[in-house]
Amino acid sequence: MTENKPLIIPELVALDADAGPSKEDVIEFLAATVAGAGRASSPDGLAADAKKRESTAPTGIPGGIAIPHCRSSHVLAPSLGFARLVQPVDFGAADGRAADLIFMIAAPDGADDFHLQLLAKLARGLMQTEFTDALRQAADAEEITRIVTKQVQPELLDGGEEAEDGAVGEAGSAAGSTQGDGAVGSKKAAASSAPAEGQTVIVGVSSCPTGIAHTFMAAEALEQAGKDRGITVAIEGQGSGKIDALDPELIKRASAVIFAHDLPVKGRERFAGKPVIDVGVKAAVNDAGSLVDKALAAVDDPSAARVPSGGGSSEESEEGSEHWARRLQRSVMTGVSYMIPFVAAGGLLIALGFLLAGYDVANLYEKISISDYSLWNLPGNEFVHEIKNSADNVVGTETITVSQSGLLLYIGWTLFLLGQAAMSFLVPALAGYISFGLAGRPGIAPGFVMGVVAVQVGAGFIGGLVGGILAGYFAAWLAGLNAPAWLRGLMPVVVIPLGTTLVVGAVMYLVLGRPLAALMTGLKHGLTSMSGGGSAVLLGIILGLMMCFDLGGPINKAAYLFGTAGLSEASASNTAPYEIMATVMAAGMVPPLAMSAATFLRSRLFTKAEIENGRSAWLLGLSFISEGAIPFAAADPLRVIPATMAGGAVTGAMTMAMHVGSRAPHGGVFVAFAITNFGGFLLAILAGTVVTTALVIVLKGLGRNADGQGGKEGAEAQAAAAAA
Repeated sequence: MTENKPLIIPELVALDADAGPSKEDVIEFLAATVAGAGRASSPDGLAADAKKRESTAPTGIPGGIAIPHCRSSHVLAPSLGFARLVQPVDFGAADGRAADLIFMIAAPDGADDFHLQLLAKLARGLMQTEFTDALRQAADAEEITRIVTKQVQPELLDGGEEAEDGAVGEAGSAAGSTQGDGAVGSKKAAASSAPAEGQTVIVGVSSCPTGIAHTFMAAEALEQAGKDRGITVAIEGQGSGKIDALDPELIKRASAVIFAHDLPVKGRERFAGKPVIDVGVKAAVNDAGSLVDKALAAVDDPSAARVPSGGGSSEESEEGSEHWARRLQRSVMTGVSYMIPFVAAGGLLIALGFLLAGYDVANLYEKISISDYSLWNLPGNEFVHEIKNSADNVVGTETITVSQSGLLLYIGWTLFLLGQAAMSFLVPALAGYISFGLAGRPGIAPGFVMGVVAVQVGAGFIGGLVGGILAGYFAAWLAGLNAPAWLRGLMPVVVIPLGTTLVVGAVMYLVLGRPLAALMTGLKHGLTSMSGGGSAVLLGIILGLMMCFDLGGPINKAAYLFGTAGLSEASASNTAPYEIMATVMAAGMVPPLAMSAATFLRSRLFTKAEIENGRSAWLLGLSFISEGAIPFAAADPLRVIPATMAGGAVTGAMTMAMHVGSRAPHGGVFVAFAITNFGGFLLAILAGTVVTTALVIVLKGLGRNADGQGGKEGAEAQAAAAAA
């Protein structure tokens, strides 16, 4: 087989064809077309291989296009079968549009890099509207052949070579056709012009199971989306053939990474530490623009996911080499991260409910049904609660009086109930996503069930932690068993969730339930006792130190979880959880506020990048986003972290001493309505900020003198030395 053998000839083209009502019919029609042109030995065998590939993922793409494809032992030469259908057929495209342009990409089992690159160029062409418009407007099979050949093998036209079987004539220009990509096999770095100085760069990897279609369509779509936004996007297609690796210098310049893949990423460690958007390959084909936008947003998001550091060339190798303690820590953090939205949404809704309906709306919870009222039947301020015995007989009544009535009470009551509903997912979400972090998707269901069990037995968030960890490890163990072939398909959806729920659920109910409940009860009583007297100040100091130690890391999140978990236990007679929540929030606001103040007061002690970060850190601090101080702590941990911990301890002690309380789990000063003794709240934050600011300035000044360097140049030199 010569390298200039055409992929498409007129005999492989069917215009205005009626191939049948289903995609299976269309695949069989095109397989017969390829075999009829002498390019496949068995139409049935080729169709079977193509349908097998189709069953793994639909090959429809937005714009009325489908690309069924496969590598098959029945293919005699790399070929493109094409059909323009009279009646479009649904191939499962994301936009819901049925396909009228169908390419069957048929490659031999041993297709070499050259031909795979040609097929990749077709995949890129299909992402260009000029190319697809020309296909729809073409008058005959010869014109289709010229349009496609110009995209994938322009040298056959430009060189005036006659293709076999009279497929391609002299050089010609089909209306609306597009220019090819250039020489096959060129390096990505060479093919792409170097980005301009200061231009944003995003790099990434695309891959699909066969590596001859979606891989390169995703790359083309992402790179085009980058051009539309005035930035450089360079994607490495990890297809079946030779990989044109990204230039290491380009990776070094990149601000973010996009992985659009259905196979493990090769050489993942090259991108370590960069913000990452990680999706399946079809997500890039269907909506590349939103992925690029997300990557740009991740650049400035300190909490964005990042490519893990360390060796390994694939996801499996990274996970397999991960230390068990690190894996457990990561999984617990996963659970906490997924739990926080439930807490934040639920807590803020409850706080809004209190704002509108008054704090005594909580007295209606679980006693009076809101369904008895509506916008046309608004509640008053008195309610009668029937007290029933175990036989459901009324044995007495209780009159409940609240401060509000009418529309405000009804709306506030509704918000309060919505908040309580969200908060009820706190422990199940924690357990479910810890299990997910350890075992993947099969661990979610049993993890959630263990969270519900923990609530039922009174074990609270401690039970959720234990139940989620046990469920995750047991589900991962089941997943690692060598199941027979007939059972493998049922493992992730039936066997693992069912087996894990049965075994771990029994352990939680029969063995661990009572001890964990006793531990949780003891912890609650201990906290209640510490919240009064001198112990309250000590508790505030401890929480303040934890919140300011690693700024969004495990210790910070542990303190935050400690505060939020208690909100569901708070009441008018038990305000300790509110005080703990206020302490956690106030202390977490200190680091970014202090770093912003320090960069303003003594800018010569900081680098230009730190000064820029300081200009926005104050807003992050007011919003209770501790991560705003991470850039400062990362650049100079020995001076910044002790200073922030000192300020956090001062703030924590003061909030507990002044009995500041917060019914909202997040929001900083913007949830002032949910904070009792708001003046004390602000005073404690101010005191901690002053302490941290002063210590940072003093410590950095001492460090500057010791190093014998001054000004911004000295700070930048120190930062450069630390990074070297």
